[in-house]
Amino acid sequence: MTTFSTEFNTPLFKGKVSFPTGVFIGGEFSKGASGSTIDVINPTNGKLITKVAEATEADVDRAVKAAHKAFETEWGLNASGARRSELLNKLATLMEKYHDELAALESLDNGKTFGWAKGTDTAFAIATIKYYAGWADKISGQTIETDENKLCYTRHEPIGVVGQIIPWNFPLLMFAWKIGPALATGNCIILKPSEFTPLTAIRMCSIIQEAGFPKGVINILVGYGHTVGAAMSSHMDIEKVAFTGSTLVGRKVMEAAAKSNLKDVTLELGGKSPNIIFNDCDLEQAVNWAAHGIFWNHGQACCAGSRIFVQSGIYDEFLKRFTERTKNIKVGDPFAEGIDQGPQVSQQQYDRIMGYIQSGKEQGATVHHGGERHGNEGYFISPTIFTNTTPDMKIVQEEIFGPVGVVIKFEDEEDVIRQANDTVYGLAAAVFSQNINRALETAHKLKAGTAWVNCANQLHANVPFGGFKQSGIGRELGEYALHNYTQTKAVHVNLGHRM
Repeated sequence: MTTFSTEFNTPLFKGKVSFPTGVFIGGEFSKGASGSTIDVINPTNGKLITKVAEATEADVDRAVKAAHKAFETEWGLNASGARRSELLNKLATLMEKYHDELAALESLDNGKTFGWAKGTDTAFAIATIKYYAGWADKISGQTIETDENKLCYTRHEPIGVVGQIIPWNFPLLMFAWKIGPALATGNCIILKPSEFTPLTAIRMCSIIQEAGFPKGVINILVGYGHTVGAAMSSHMDIEKVAFTGSTLVGRKVMEAAAKSNLKDVTLELGGKSPNIIFNDCDLEQAVNWAAHGIFWNHGQACCAGSRIFVQSGIYDEFLKRFTERTKNIKVGDPFAEGIDQGPQVSQQQYDRIMGYIQSGKEQGATVHHGGERHGNEGYFISPTIFTNTTPDMKIVQEEIFGPVGVVIKFEDEEDVIRQANDTVYGLAAAVFSQNINRALETAHKLKAGTAWVNCANQLHANVPFGGFKQSGIGRELGEYALHNYTQTKAVHVNLGHRM
């Protein structure tokens, strides 16, 4: 069985790390059924970090059996809410113990800066697990009055064995977003992390063992989407699938779920979020938030504010300041001090982003800043600003998922709302104005699941997140996410009715 061992000796983190990297089924590590491995690549230099066991369809079958056994014996209705809460709290405490190590692993295979990985990704993941630990003993139904001779009540019961497929942009955070509500409500899990960024998910397996979860409650399989992801989506004994990723793949997941056992589906998909900046905004704050909105996580965020609409009265001044702010973004080694942006996650993603940049040039947009490779190794791209775009351009309509934003001039509210809603997506939006009435009226007219006012990319464990239109089905986070993992049973108790 494969093992990953390394010693970090960087300015921001120093320490030794060693853990098994097999498939994690029934509480134990083992080789995958095929005996094959997947290469994990360092995006800063394109070199091999390690090899991890590759899961295949046979491993999915084995994991499903382990999960069903756990659900029927030690989890589900056999584990009280208090017990589930206790274990989730233990998990969060251990994640705090290994906080820096998890952040370093996140930076290593994803490329995000260590500071962001530690201060945001890992911290938010821990907060999410703590939040759902608090919910575990509060999953309750209702008593419903009918008449005095009858008692009616509802139960919110766990679905059973659920499949979860997470992306590579926020590996540990998406791990927590998925397992938190599923475990709090008593479900057993088969989770597939991205093959590009599996290290934190695999490291979490050992931490899950240390926390004392019953064997089979959480099973982790690193594999490819067309094998493991497809097998999970179509498996007759997986009763729900939750997917975060592209809209294209989300369609395939939903189709497979429908064609198999009509399993329940939740989807958190792509976005092309508008960021609307009015003449009466706080310009300095609008510039800072707009930069955060598009360049956070190297632009690899489904809610990235990639379409920046600026009212004509401040357009020139905004563009000047926004350009200066963008020029000050430091791109480089994610473990170096003072770095704001590391590499894109993979060669595939690098090529995709550069393809969109080339498309923008060919379709007549102006590269106002950036638009080129940074350095001579790894997958680094300079933060890029396009101007002089038209609504039909690919860079305006399609999700790029990289550090590429378009700045678009608008005249009035009616004009910008029409342009902002001219997209198949509806994940998030932002509005900047010191006139709170204008800001709220605009936010309410935008077809998006999240609307930020005078801020961007603000997420909290207790606030729901999800999309309208082709940006998804269902909600992550908050109490709303619990509904994704329970099914409602109505119980009728006859106290006095006679036939």
